[in-house]
Amino acid sequence: MAIFLTKDSKVIVQGITGLEGTKHTRRMVAGGTNIVGGVNPRKAGADVDGIPVFATVAEAMKETGADVSVIFVPPAFAKAAVIEAIDAEIGLAVVITEGIPVHDSASFWAYNVEKGQKTRILGPNCPGLISPGASNAGIIPADITGPGKVGLVSKSGTLTYQMIYELRDFGFSTAVGIGGDPVIGTTHIDCLQAFEDDPDTAAIVMIGEIGGDAEERAADYIKEHITKPVVGYVAGFTAPEGKTMGHAGAIVSGSSGTAQAKQDALEAAGVKVGKTPSATAELMREIMRSL
Repeated sequence: MAIFLTKDSKVIVQGITGLEGTKHTRRMVAGGTNIVGGVNPRKAGADVDGIPVFATVAEAMKETGADVSVIFVPPAFAKAAVIEAIDAEIGLAVVITEGIPVHDSASFWAYNVEKGQKTRILGPNCPGLISPGASNAGIIPADITGPGKVGLVSKSGTLTYQMIYELRDFGFSTAVGIGGDPVIGTTHIDCLQAFEDDPDTAAIVMIGEIGGDAEERAADYIKEHITKPVVGYVAGFTAPEGKTMGHAGAIVSGSSGTAQAKQDALEAAGVKVGKTPSATAELMREIMRSL
């Protein structure tokens, strides 16, 4: 089992003919992902390594039965690409693109809500998600872990990769990178509940970072709704005050959104929080050995 992405997922790539789209399509295919098509209206009828390119998401879905789209479209055109995926009612849209204006992200998210949220949006500015041994939609390296019973939800791409590697002896049901922008689609809470409902996920790692209150809200949710063991890590303890972090959402206002405030909220909810990624991985190892 896995969440959001399984071996049966049929994946298309919006922007497949671009440099990043082509490179990561090849990596996803090498990792076992069932890539059934790509989308570029200017290159419809062409192919990438034998993968057909369609003019629209709707056409690609009609011809291939696709239910997942991975979006590698430049920031200026990303809003239109996501809206096209929403209009086609694809089940999952994974928005890899970095640098999408917050107004555009808010706009396509509001549009998705207006249309009934038939499309799950992951991202933007995220590494995607991987269900090891089954499918990989995005840019997460496919060869650093295998299938297992740990679920991972993370704001940070690089910390996603580190945690996957550190816990490779146990493996993962699914690892999800939700992105660190101020406006994102799928949240920590969405993933926590999905892992809670997945019979093959035994324990959950949650990685947050400074800025906003997503981790505090997740802590409240864990306290009320999550029965499985959760360990956490909050990036940004050593960030100098006033320093701009890599993610647009990692902005601390006064005492709100600090790493310490997030750690306190998570620990109050019964979550064990590591001081470093490696310490967090060790906390999870102890839990997995005891199960």
